[in-house]
Formats: sequence, structure tokens, C-alpha cells
Amino acid sequence: MPVPTNRTPSGAWSLRRSDSESVLRTARRLAVNLRAGPAGPGVPSALRDLRRLLDVNAVGISDLSGSLQWSGRSKAEPDAVTSVADVLHTETRSGRPPLVAMPLLVQEELVGVLVIDGEVRMSAVREATAWVEDALEHGRLEHSAELAAQSELRALRAEISPHFMYNAMTVIGSLVRSDPERSHELMLDFAEFIRYGLARHRDYTTVSDEFHAIETYLALQRAVLGERLRVQIRVAPEVLAVAIPYLVLQPLVENAVRHGMEPRFTPGSEGVGTVQVRGEAEGNDLVISVEDDGVGMDPAHAEAILAGHGPADSVGLANVDRRLRSVYGAWYGLVVETAEGAGTRVVVRVPRFHPGVVPS
Repeated sequence: MPVPTNRTPSGAWSLRRSDSESVLRTARRLAVNLRAGPAGPGVPSALRDLRRLLDVNAVGISDLSGSLQWSGRSKAEPDAVTSVADVLHTETRSGRPPLVAMPLLVQEELVGVLVIDGEVRMSAVREATAWVEDALEHGRLEHSAELAAQSELRALRAEISPHFMYNAMTVIGSLVRSDPERSHELMLDFAEFIRYGLARHRDYTTVSDEFHAIETYLALQRAVLGERLRVQIRVAPEVLAVAIPYLVLQPLVENAVRHGMEPRFTPGSEGVGTVQVRGEAEGNDLVISVEDDGVGMDPAHAEAILAGHGPADSVGLANVDRRLRSVYGAWYGLVVETAEGAGTRVVVRVPRFHPGVVPS
């Protein structure tokens, strides 16, 4: 690989215009190869790129353990080990070219040491250090985003309504003698609902599985609420195998029942309400809508809920919206159509095919 820099008579390195694409590719590879940190599997490739870019004898990196990985042959490795120890102790630079050790700081926290062995200007050393720090920070942010997504999924699992579970078990118990067959069917539905809601190690599932989960949930709700709750579920066969994030639909359906329909079913009332769930293909997109003819809400209140500023028992909508945007990008997410007394319609639109979205 040709070195994308030229040495000037003064020893500075200046980028040739023809090599700008090579430098950009190097920057992209650094971000990928350092994603797992200064001791990750991509470090050797990252060091090799840096050594060629700087045109030096060797480039090394150490994590907080002080263990160095090298690309190239350092003529002063014992001195480098001493310099790394100094940096880890003081969190400041040790030495100057031809042997310099630089602290690697991510969000003002020391995460490792970069060592450069060779004749190079300090300005180039600082730029190389900044590149490595940016790559390490990007990797940490990605990891934090993954942890946040897992945390939000755990929050959705934990949000399964204890009130609903109590009511479902009460209904099942009341049917044990009067209608044991029906009681047995509902118990199986309840077990299936809990199994799916608490399943671990699932990031993505299929539309078929999600619709099966909401059918089970709505069957239990109908057992609790009786004929007052009407349900319509329609899903086009061509979208059943489409992969979507796990636990996307059930929180929307539960929101429709709990916050849209149940307020209509006051003691002594004869109100009847309908929840409609549809799934269909529109071009290359999957469109799923959850609609109820319940009490609705002020659009400003719906906006606050999506922004994460709603009541403590309404985190489901905001959680699903964030997860969709995290997976598919800012253009995707939930669309909520509502007004007070006019019901609520929540629409999910996502690509039918998206890189990395595969049922687990």
C-alpha cells in the first residue's frame, strides 16, 4: 500500500491530493478495527494502517494493562515499555519523536497508550492520536447504544401489566369448574403469552410471531373484558416472514386496550369498543397499524409520550419508537394519529428487507 503522505524538507507530512481517498478509507477502517477497544481483534490492522500512513518504523498500542501490540519493528522497545508505564501513571505524554507515547483519552478517561517510533513531526503524532481516540469513542458509543437497546427491551418485558395478569388468572380460575375446557385453553394462551414476552436473547423476530403474540394477548383480554371488546386482525400472507424487532407490536396493542378502551368500560356501562390490527406490504415497506375507537388523547399529549415525557405507565410507545429509529434510521418510527374522543391509530412503517435484521 503506497504511503499517502509526502515528507517536506522540513520534516512535516503533507497530504497529496491524489491520496485523499486512501486517507478517507484508512479513517473508515480505523473506526471499524478499533471498535472493540485498544485490545480488540482489529488492533493489528489499525496499527498497520497508522504505521503506513505516518511512514515510521513502528506503531504500538497498549490498553490499561500496559501490554503492547506492535506493527513494525521498534528499535527501542524496552524504552517504549517504560514510556507506556509513565503515561499510565501520569496520563500525560512521555518523550518526543523518534519515540513518543501518547495517552488515549475517551470522554476524558484514560483507556490506553499510543506509541510511535520514527522520525515524524509532533503535529502528525497529535493528529494520529486524535484519530485513534475518535475511533475508540465511536466504538464505545456503539456499545453503549447496544446496551441501551437491551435495557429498553428488558423494560418492555417488565412492563407486562400486573393488573392484566391478575385479571387473566382470576378469569381462568373462575372457569375451572364451570367450563374446564375453556379454562384449559386460556391457561395455555396465558403460558404462551408469558413465554414470548419474557423470551431472552431475541433481537428480531417475524411478523408471524409478533401477530401470534398479540392474538394470544387479545384472546386473554377478551376473556377479561367479555363481549365489550371486539377485535379485528388482518395480516397479508406476503409479510408474515418479514423480520422486525422483537416486542414491537404487543406494547402498541396493550396501549390501545389499556389507555384507549378500558377507560370506556366503566362499571355499569354498556360501551363496546374495537381494536383493529392490520399488516400489509406497500412497495418495499411493511406497514402495520393498531387502531382503536377508544377515548383518544390530545395530540400534544401523544407528542410528549413519544418524546419520553409521558406518564410512567406509558413508556411502551416511546420505547418502541426509539428502537425502530435506532434499527432503521431517523426516517422510521411511530406515527400517532389521535384526538380526544376520536380514538387512536398508531402506524409502524419499516423496510421489508434491511441489512442485519434477521430473526433470531
